[in-house]
Amino acid sequence: MSYLERKSNKIDNEHLRIRLFALGFTFVGFVILCRLMMLMVFQHQFYTALAAGSQEIYAKLFPKRGEIFLQDSRTKEEFPIAINRDYFLVYADTRKFETDDDVETVAEGLSEILEYNDEQKLELFLKINKRDDPYEPIEKKIDEALKNKIEEKDFKGIGFVRTSHRYYPEEELAAQTIGFVGKNEEGQNVGRYGIEGYWQKELGGSGGFFEGAKSASGGWIPLAGKSFSPSEDGADLLLTLDRTLQFKACEQLEKSRIEYEAQSASLIIMNPKNGAILSMCSLPAFSPNRYNEVASVNNFNNTNIFTPYEPGSIFKPIAMAAALNEELITPSTYFYDTGVSQEHCDTPIKNAAEQVFKEQTMVGVLENSINTGMVNVVERLGKNRFRDYIEKFGFGTKEGIELDTEVSGTVESLYRNKKDKVDCYTATASFGQGITATPLQMVTAFGAIANGGTMMKPFIVEEVRYKNGKLEKIQPTIIREVISKRASSLVGGMMVSVIDSGQAGSAAVEGYYIAGKTGTAQIADRGGYSEETNHSFIGFGPVDDPKFVMIIKFEKPQRRFSVSTAAPTFGKIAKFILDYYQVPPGR
Repeated sequence: MSYLERKSNKIDNEHLRIRLFALGFTFVGFVILCRLMMLMVFQHQFYTALAAGSQEIYAKLFPKRGEIFLQDSRTKEEFPIAINRDYFLVYADTRKFETDDDVETVAEGLSEILEYNDEQKLELFLKINKRDDPYEPIEKKIDEALKNKIEEKDFKGIGFVRTSHRYYPEEELAAQTIGFVGKNEEGQNVGRYGIEGYWQKELGGSGGFFEGAKSASGGWIPLAGKSFSPSEDGADLLLTLDRTLQFKACEQLEKSRIEYEAQSASLIIMNPKNGAILSMCSLPAFSPNRYNEVASVNNFNNTNIFTPYEPGSIFKPIAMAAALNEELITPSTYFYDTGVSQEHCDTPIKNAAEQVFKEQTMVGVLENSINTGMVNVVERLGKNRFRDYIEKFGFGTKEGIELDTEVSGTVESLYRNKKDKVDCYTATASFGQGITATPLQMVTAFGAIANGGTMMKPFIVEEVRYKNGKLEKIQPTIIREVISKRASSLVGGMMVSVIDSGQAGSAAVEGYYIAGKTGTAQIADRGGYSEETNHSFIGFGPVDDPKFVMIIKFEKPQRRFSVSTAAPTFGKIAKFILDYYQVPPGR
């Protein structure tokens, strides 16, 4: 090979090495650039959080639970009823206790501040006397004031961890309606009952995740591959519940429950024009802040939606409305009461206290709550038509309110015989016996009577406020037209007469036309009926432009009839409602 050829090959080899070096450099640069792109753009949030330390990572992985608010339905001012509040976990680093005196000093001092008894004090001493444990929990949840007292003592080896817990500033107010936050089987915080349970997904938000390589010491390897997605905080909820009405109505209901020695009490106040629930009470109540201290888990159940019962005579206006709508009767239709109806049941149907009312109109049937008169009404309607109206009024199905544990009640007895002839089940259903309903179903049905025949879907959440700025406003929903405006007006007028001229005078509010109906129903027991009763009163007002429809129910009160329990309680609360909304008198 000549000198020139050798020189040419040498130059070519040098050029090849330069090109290979340049290519390698470019590749390395490209890898670095891609990695920087991943770090600075796609994984920016992760490394920002990582730089801030583990506490920031925790905050980004675990969402904050959404909060719940009541309102003043007049001014739209809002009040928190379920919020997140910081508490502190107290722990001991027992490695810092050098002598027995150190342990004794801390055990004595903490026991005094935490108000421990001798047994708890001994348990604390044994717990912190390990000397080799860097983290020994002492109390899982103390408030900031108590934490400050402990800090003032400057105990050796005592530390704190800030934790967030659900807090209910109104304590027992609307407890069964709101529910509470507890632990599931995996130890996670989840909503239970009421709003907290039904809206768990929205309130709870969504957790983030972090995946990364760890070193032998357990720390994260900064340059290893990682995957990070931040959490999304839960949505806030604004309820339709009016804070003042809720407080005043439940306060009066509890006073009455205690006075009448009732086992439980329920109340719902609803705006019949749009279906908004303004107040919902279920008593006895409990504190969601101390839900683990209740005597029975039954206290968690909202009896307005969870406990169906035979409504008794408050069901009579439903059957009357159906017959009026079909134009089979008028308020002045004649009826002669013999005190007994023997055609449909093996055991004759009688009136309460076996009364006989003789010559009556349909108005008198409601005023005097005549069972035999209601049997006459459904005889005119026929079984199938009566059953159709019961379905139209929403009985036998859930109302679909946004609360956990709602049940439907049952009207199955009306389907046992397919013939249209009125049987015993139909006859007794005319006065609310042999079928069951929840207070929510009853107040929704009477909302249709108050609202000109239009049934509105009940709702209790007005706004859902997502943390991304999205606002979901719940709109009133019409379920169906149940009866005509004429029929609803006639039934309303007849129910006014029940208060003005009938048995329910104690439910009256001076200066207003209030419609209402009493109900005293024996409680079914082992195939028959016991002597114990449920008392109810349902009504609305003012009748020409209703601002509310309300139901009150007492379980097993120690009085004979609802005219002396539920009716006067209704009257007191109705007066407050009308004053609260400054409704001018109409009579």
